[in-house]
Parts: sequence; C-alpha cells; structure tokens
Amino acid sequence: MRVGLAQVRPRLGRVEENIEQHQLMIHRAKEEEVDLLVFPELSLTGYQLLDLTYEVARNPFSPEIQSIVQLADDMDIVFGFVEHSPEHMLYNSAVYASKEQLHYLHRKVFLPTYGMFDEGRYYGQGSTIRSFPTQYGQMGIAICEDIWHPSTGYLLSQDGAQIMIVLSNSPARGVEELGLTSQQSWYSLLTYQAMVHGCYVLFANRVGSEDGSTFFGGSAVVNPFGEIEGQADLFGEDLLIMDLDLDKIRQARFQMPMLRYESTDLTIRELQRIQRKRRGEGS
Repeated sequence: MRVGLAQVRPRLGRVEENIEQHQLMIHRAKEEEVDLLVFPELSLTGYQLLDLTYEVARNPFSPEIQSIVQLADDMDIVFGFVEHSPEHMLYNSAVYASKEQLHYLHRKVFLPTYGMFDEGRYYGQGSTIRSFPTQYGQMGIAICEDIWHPSTGYLLSQDGAQIMIVLSNSPARGVEELGLTSQQSWYSLLTYQAMVHGCYVLFANRVGSEDGSTFFGGSAVVNPFGEIEGQADLFGEDLLIMDLDLDKIRQARFQMPMLRYESTDLTIRELQRIQRKRRGEGS
C-alpha cells in the first residue's frame, strides 16, 4: 500500500484557493500511484479562523466538499474542513473519501481550550471514536488533540483499527538538542501509539504561519514497531510518499501481543466503578 502525506500550507479562510491547492496535490499523488492521500487538519480552511469559522463552514455534500470527494476514484483521500451540520452545528471534521463517495466522517472529539487554542468556543464536540473498513483494511481517524487522550488510541485499536490517521495543525514550540520540542513530543506520542497498539500511524501536519503561530510540518509514517519510517521536511510544503508493508501489523502483534491479552471487560467494569465514585454513589 502506497500512502502520501500532503504537507500543505492552507490559506486562511480561502476555501476556493485551498481547493485548487488540494487538486494540484491530488494530481501529483496520482502520478506517483498513491493509494491513500492524507491532508492535515482543517486543510480546506486554515486554523486560526475565529469569526471566519461561520463563513467557511460547509455541508459535507456541498459542491465544494464534493469537488474533492469526487477526485477519490482510484485513490482514497482524507482531508479536513469546518462542517456545517443539518442541525446548524459547526464541527472540526475530517472526510475519508473513496470511490467518489464520502466513505466516513470524523468529528473532532477533544477540543483544546488552552494556550493559543480556543476551539470549544466555535465547534461542537464530536461524540464517536470508531474504526471503519476500507479497501486497505480497518482504519481510524483522530484529529490533533484527539490522539493526545489515551482513550482514543485504545478505543480505535479495540475497535479493530490497523492504521490510525492523525490530522494535525501543530505549531512549533521550543528548541532542544534533538530538534523542536513540539516535534519530539509528537513523535514520542505517535511511536508509543503505534507500538502499543501494533498499528501504522500516519501523521499529517501542516506548515505556514497564522496570527503569529508557525506550524512545523514534520509529517511522518510510524510503523507498528514504533519506528519512524519516513518524515517530511520541517516548515516547507512537501509530499511524503511511503510504501507500507501491511504484514508488519501481523508481525508486531505476534511479537507484542498487548491487544490479545487486553481485557475490555475489566476496563468497562473499572470505568463504571470510577464513574460511580465520582458521582458519590459509592465504590
């Protein structure tokens, strides 16, 4: 399976320009015979939207969104946008498009409201963390903050995900001997998720600057042994193309059989106990 990570620089609030950018990257990826192309979080809109959030929001079946979906003919495509739901709620969402159809839609569950982040002010909170079948195996999507919560990787792997797709808008922070602090933190997290759950992790991060924040890129492919097989440039637009050996999933899960010995009954039972305790209902 050949994957492409489209490390782009979205133009803030300029949906039409970003669609053209996506079309160019999709054409380039198809020339390289990519099977799955992944764009970053909010790739059609940019991140620091503030009040522009309402203007750039689109229904998943709007002509703009469908113009990208319909390009997913012989190549699957994942991209991010601001979703305007039928209930007139706005979500930070990601589409998995396949065979010219909207195959799966993930709404970001964990909305950061600290530091430079104020997503809870503009977006509704997603309510599901699930894997879904594709022609390349069972996959799951996490949007940036989602994957920092331990429950996300756990739920996706328990639901059968073999490949985790992580879309991100992560800014550059700190400098240390090994590089950017934010990059190293992300790579530590992603390699842990891949190794513990025995899955591939595809990390698509953006580049460019918005409102004083610079996004570092560094998109990466992590194999099921927790090894970074490839990474994109820092701070520059890039298309990282990697061939995945899906048999490594089987090898890793035989070698480190955490999933095999995991007890979901125990997890559910103890979580219910903790929930009762927090509600003051006893142990």
